Amino acid sequence: MNLPRIGLYLDLRNPDAARSTTDVYRRSLDRVEYGERHGLGAVWTTEHHAAPDGYLPAPLTALAAVAARTSRVRLGTAVALAPLRHPLALAEEAAVVDVLSGGRLELGLGAGWRRSEFDAFGADFDARYRTTERVLRELPEIWASGRASPRPVQDPVPLWLGARGPIGARRAGRLGIGLLWLDRDLWEPYADGLAEGGHHVAAARMGGLVNVFLADDPDRARALVAPHARKARGATYRGGRAPGRPSSLPPLRFRTPEDAAADVAERIRGLPVTDVFCFDRIGGAPEELCDRHVELLCGAFRTALTHPPPRRRDPRPGDQTHC
Repeated sequence: MNLPRIGLYLDLRNPDAARSTTDVYRRSLDRVEYGERHGLGAVWTTEHHAAPDGYLPAPLTALAAVAARTSRVRLGTAVALAPLRHPLALAEEAAVVDVLSGGRLELGLGAGWRRSEFDAFGADFDARYRTTERVLRELPEIWASGRASPRPVQDPVPLWLGARGPIGARRAGRLGIGLLWLDRDLWEPYADGLAEGGHHVAAARMGGLVNVFLADDPDRARALVAPHARKARGATYRGGRAPGRPSSLPPLRFRTPEDAAADVAERIRGLPVTDVFCFDRIGGAPEELCDRHVELLCGAFRTALTHPPPRRRDPRPGDQTHC
């Protein structure tokens, strides 16, 4: 199998302000630097606003800092919220990151789901899907026309759409861009959309979160980390969930690197997956466990993903925590 890029996902939460936010950001950037030295392929950032735990609100700003600390890893947003930005401002912010990084940006956009965020920005919640598609169509034209300054290094800048259902997957296909969600059931509508938009199937790209926490002793890690994961999940949904919306994240699993690699290899088998990533940390969890998680991700997990061990027939009881 082709080895996908292995990435870190930064949300930079600081629940209860137990530590200085500066220190939280610094530790994540240190992990990114460590990761690049040890085979990490990408860093992805996310976005929410006015979150009680300090969830990252500025994904492109954070990527500019990552660009300054790295030289090779790809830099992605998973996702930036398109309806909350003017297309020209988004085009210029993205171009700055692409220039600072020497052409390493992967721009993933999504429609968002928290109505409170739309209210805060005066944005139209009900039009969010139409707005996101319009922005994705406008961005290449803005860059090509020179209306955005500076021009990006890449031509084109790789675009992605975060979508968890068949309608969104088909939309990503029609646009000829990557699909940021790992779900085998979305491959068919995504491929149909590619054909509908006149794009060759070779253009297909899928990527997304594998919500796993790696540890030498998963049971110990679960006991120490799971309470923080549950708290983080509660903070994310405190603003309310869109009607009928499923969980925004797959359940968090605690695994050894070898078991995680077997799970991921099976999950992406036969799909055009170019990127898999997991959180660099769970806010509030012991930092030494988070550091070790990143070491295992870049080391034993990355090695095992190339030659995954046989899958266990039955998962161990209690091996996942919803967060």
